[in-house]
Amino acid sequence: MSCAACSARVEKAVSKVPGVRECTVSLLTNSMSVEGTADEREIIAAVTAAGYGARPMRTGDKTERTEKTEEAEAGHIYREEEEMLDDRETPRLKKRLLASIVFLLILMYFSMGHMMWGWPVPSALADNHVALGLLQMLLTIAVMVINQRFFVSGFRSLFHGAPNMDTLVALGSGASFVYSTYALFAMTDALQRGDMDAVMGYMHEFYFESAAMILTLITVGKMLEAHAKGKTTDALKSLMKLAPKTAVLIRDGRELKVNISEVRKGDIFVVRPGENIPVDGVVKEGSSAVNESALTGESIPVDKEPGDMVSAATINQSGFLKCEASRVGEDTTLSQIIRMVEDAAATKAPIAKIADQVSGIFVPAVILIAVITIAVWLFAGQTVGFALARGISVLVISCPCALGLATPVAIMVGNGVGAKNGILFKNAMALEQTGRTQIVVLDKTGTITKGKPKVTDILPAKGNSGETLLQLAADLEYQSEHPLAKAVMEYAMSQGITGSSVTEFEALPGNGLSAIRNGKKLLGGSYSYMEGTVSVKEETVVLAKKLAADGKTPLLFAEDGIFAGMIAVADTIKEDSRAAVEELKAMGIRVVMLTGDNLQTAQAIAAQTGVDHVTASVLPGGKEQEIRKLKEQGKVAMVGDGVNDAPALTRADTGIAIGAGTDVAIDAADVVLVKSRLRDVPAAIRLSRATLRNIHENLFWAFFYNVIGIPLAAGLWYPVFGWKLNPMFGAAAMSLSSFCVVVNALRLNLVKIYQPGRKGWKEKSMTKTMQIEGMMCGHCEARVKKALEELSGVESAQVSHEKGTAVVTLSQETADEVLKKAVEDQDYKVTSISG
Repeated sequence: MSCAACSARVEKAVSKVPGVRECTVSLLTNSMSVEGTADEREIIAAVTAAGYGARPMRTGDKTERTEKTEEAEAGHIYREEEEMLDDRETPRLKKRLLASIVFLLILMYFSMGHMMWGWPVPSALADNHVALGLLQMLLTIAVMVINQRFFVSGFRSLFHGAPNMDTLVALGSGASFVYSTYALFAMTDALQRGDMDAVMGYMHEFYFESAAMILTLITVGKMLEAHAKGKTTDALKSLMKLAPKTAVLIRDGRELKVNISEVRKGDIFVVRPGENIPVDGVVKEGSSAVNESALTGESIPVDKEPGDMVSAATINQSGFLKCEASRVGEDTTLSQIIRMVEDAAATKAPIAKIADQVSGIFVPAVILIAVITIAVWLFAGQTVGFALARGISVLVISCPCALGLATPVAIMVGNGVGAKNGILFKNAMALEQTGRTQIVVLDKTGTITKGKPKVTDILPAKGNSGETLLQLAADLEYQSEHPLAKAVMEYAMSQGITGSSVTEFEALPGNGLSAIRNGKKLLGGSYSYMEGTVSVKEETVVLAKKLAADGKTPLLFAEDGIFAGMIAVADTIKEDSRAAVEELKAMGIRVVMLTGDNLQTAQAIAAQTGVDHVTASVLPGGKEQEIRKLKEQGKVAMVGDGVNDAPALTRADTGIAIGAGTDVAIDAADVVLVKSRLRDVPAAIRLSRATLRNIHENLFWAFFYNVIGIPLAAGLWYPVFGWKLNPMFGAAAMSLSSFCVVVNALRLNLVKIYQPGRKGWKEKSMTKTMQIEGMMCGHCEARVKKALEELSGVESAQVSHEKGTAVVTLSQETADEVLKKAVEDQDYKVTSISG
């Protein structure tokens, strides 16, 4: 396939095959995905009948293959797909171009250098016009043979009734050659008659150099386009290269290095410091810091201990890990990310349909315009040479490629930028729709909050100490399975306090606990439970209500009927939640919180994060109903992470799943945020808007170029301004049009998706240098970097424990006190801030 008309032709041919439900052809990756029950041999036959070739990317029906076969093929599939994306076209075109230029320069010397500027030539040619013409013809034939692909592809497509860009080039160049050959024979006849005026007239009718120049310039454009298109798939190729090739397994008590395709689910593998983790698994022994930046874009290493999940292609940085394989082959996280990026590139955005429809009729329309142009100029009394030059100019300036590439290259680059930052769009429609979002609906637990309750306040009663209160709470909560009890126990253990043995432990109706310790009765529970069993002072009641209003859950404790104190527990807000909400509001997007929690807690969270509107105490089915109502007010994006969010994610115009959430939520969503950061939501919208804007620019350029170029080439302005276009300049314009579209799409790599500002493009930023004491190692650097980069307005932080500095890049004014507090909360000392 060489242009949009080709892909449209293939798509149309395959869509007619019985059993094909849906067919999508990607000109960018030279691939096609087909859904339905049709036999692959029939599909290949349909492609062949349309004048093209095809082969299956992998053999066999996936449903019939065994798990073992599928795993064994995984490595082969990676290699095959990576090879498919390899840029083989640019080196091939470069060879063709160099050979063409050699013959073209010789041709231009004789045709223009000698005839226009009197450059010297051998005496045998100087006075022999026929020999000079024959030499030009032979040199042109050489260039045409070198670039025969245009003619083979172009005329084959024409004979199949589906002319493409190669057809236009072949017709333009071929018409120049045929007319020039006619002029050469006519000149020979005039020479025999002795009519020297006719001989000189025919000499000026030679268009041999135009025929050769058209082919060479189009090859230049094709080579530049192929090189730029190769860059658009860099993100996908870099993901594929991450796939580990080998693994070290434990078999019969010995370490054995095997090919990655031999790893099975349940195998035990080991990973030493500095090695890549081969497959997804669960840590069985050891602890380490794992760099997951390849998958999440997050540079800070993540600590792993027994029971934690590890992913293929991440790097073990410090400790020795022994893990059990849980997902292998095409089931690993890396494979799923690659598949998602591929699928998004293979699908078509709704906006591409306009270009596809135009591409389908574009080439026949251009050929018709060229024929009409020639006929009109002949009718107007112009010479055959003049009329033919105008017709050839129309053929070679018209560019269906720019139209066909406008959308897919932008989609591919946009997806690559997203993948590098841990934002995965499942298809092209999701990438387009996300940018049109007007209302963002956020689930509370696990999306705005961390989904893990934490102790926030220790408030002992008068005459009691915090340590005594915490020991009482730990003893009472030790045997409880309640999430709030777990939060209390985690905090107690972090303070070096463990639960001691109690008797007669009992979980009481109404959120209460009781037990006997050393003959004394311990009680604990919610305020509503405890107020009826223990005497509590009025100030404690006021404080408990204030804590509840702040979105916290107050737990009261007593010993032998005497109030001992209160511990507040809350599901803490993610560090970036407020910044994310502020960014969304700054982008003109309305933010709504939808939660199954009580209204008081939800309103407290909303007040802390700046959310506009709260709908609380909503059941899963109710969330879906609320989304229906909101869709009447504008385009809705739903962000969630739990099973209960799946119906709402499906109902929304765009479903966005937090990557650390459930598989059900991720399956139901259109966009997956691998890093589980809420700031990725405005980043995804910003990226989508930038991609959509880029597509509009590309389509405008493609349409505008043809609307301006074709009338100019046809000589429409010649009677008014005397403007006419040489076919060679038409070919140059055609070459550059596709290249410009692809280069414009590559500009998406410059988008700063995490920097709020004008249109998401790079803006002036400022830096501050912090002098920090107490950092001892890379882990200290990671803690400081994470703390700083989670602040609103901080674009990046470069931290060095050796220099004792942190260079902070800011996208907006941030107070020194805010930066200082973020670092000192991590137990480091800030001595100065400059800049």
